[in-house]
Amino acid sequence: MSQPANAVFENQCRNGCHSTQRRGLRVILMSSLSGQSRTPLVLVGFAIAMVACASSPSGSDAFETRLISATRNLIKDYDLPGMTVAIAGPDGVMSVAAGDADPDNGRAMTSETTMLAASIGKTFVAATVLQMSDEGKLKLDDPISDWLGDKHWFDRLPNASGITIRHLLQHRSGLQDHVHMQAFSDLWLGGGEDLAPEDLIALVLDREPLFPAGEAWSYSDTGYLMLGLIVEKVAGRSYEDEIRERFLNPLGLTSTGPSNQKRLPQLASGYASGGLGLGLPVKTTDDSGAMVWNPAIEWTGGGLYSTSHDLALWGRYFLSGRLLTESTYQQALGGVAASDGDANSLYGLGISIRLDSPWGPVYGHRGWIPGYVSSLQYYPEYDTAIAFQTNTDIGIIDAPEPIILRIEKTIATVVLSDMAKDDNRQRPRGD
Repeated sequence: MSQPANAVFENQCRNGCHSTQRRGLRVILMSSLSGQSRTPLVLVGFAIAMVACASSPSGSDAFETRLISATRNLIKDYDLPGMTVAIAGPDGVMSVAAGDADPDNGRAMTSETTMLAASIGKTFVAATVLQMSDEGKLKLDDPISDWLGDKHWFDRLPNASGITIRHLLQHRSGLQDHVHMQAFSDLWLGGGEDLAPEDLIALVLDREPLFPAGEAWSYSDTGYLMLGLIVEKVAGRSYEDEIRERFLNPLGLTSTGPSNQKRLPQLASGYASGGLGLGLPVKTTDDSGAMVWNPAIEWTGGGLYSTSHDLALWGRYFLSGRLLTESTYQQALGGVAASDGDANSLYGLGISIRLDSPWGPVYGHRGWIPGYVSSLQYYPEYDTAIAFQTNTDIGIIDAPEPIILRIEKTIATVVLSDMAKDDNRQRPRGD
């Protein structure tokens, strides 16, 4: 269950917003990217030496004070139970945590608290496919029939003969999004939360396509489930094992992993507005900390738990192009219109693109799943990625205005206002 990167969150809230007593703010400086080494990280079997860096991105106590104040105000203004924010820049990674991970049981939010990253997980799917293209293991314009044509259901897939891997990455397949189909709600309410990916793909079979493949844009988690199947066929192993070896272990993303079970490490309790008409309870976890529904159903539509620290670190690697060849990176940034009437918002190959902002172009992705909202934005003119996560969607997905954009702007203003742009840094490649 995920959300378009460029769209205003859907109006799905119900009554029952929560309140919580605020806890003190906690700031942790994390070791990460060093400004000393400038070797690009590219292609097969790469090994990455992470050099410790203990300074904050700004190197300023005043900066930390402003970020703390901004985070505290965001929690107050939007009645959030808790929030984490992280910045990955040339000087390192800084994480801030505030509020509660589980207000009902007195558990404070920390920078190590994890949350469901939802559709930000699509960036890992895209990075895997793009690297496989660089390695010559597949081609972005391969018909998906080359990889999935032997599936017994393939000929029943809308646009089966016309869809390419590129179309799936860019949501141009013409496939419906199973998450927003009544058939999905009916399955879930009937006890189908443990369905396999191919059971979910089956929901779109024998239906009319939304449009001919490649001729328009419509967000589809279903398409990303199909990409997961292609990755597994190419790799000869599970998607989870593939990203663990490609990215999670080499990049030191130690607090990120597959959300494929109800009990996840250091997970914050989420508070949901009711999301998608699935009859979900307001709170996502029980008193033991286990989820009350199975997030595994998301798979490669998202499918990861993470921290803001790890997301910011990941964003600075992937969204800067450090993990790809130049040619493939430029293809990934080749966007198509993803929002009617908004020429500034495009969608590339697994990357949401804003052509202009007060800080220049912005590349990233957002994620929503009932109870959790996440944002990852990379500002290439500053070579800085900013991520935040909050453990509620109440007052966010039901808001008449795009609250997530306001939060992103508030944090970016604090983080980037005193940073010097590098006008020569058209395409950052390494530290």
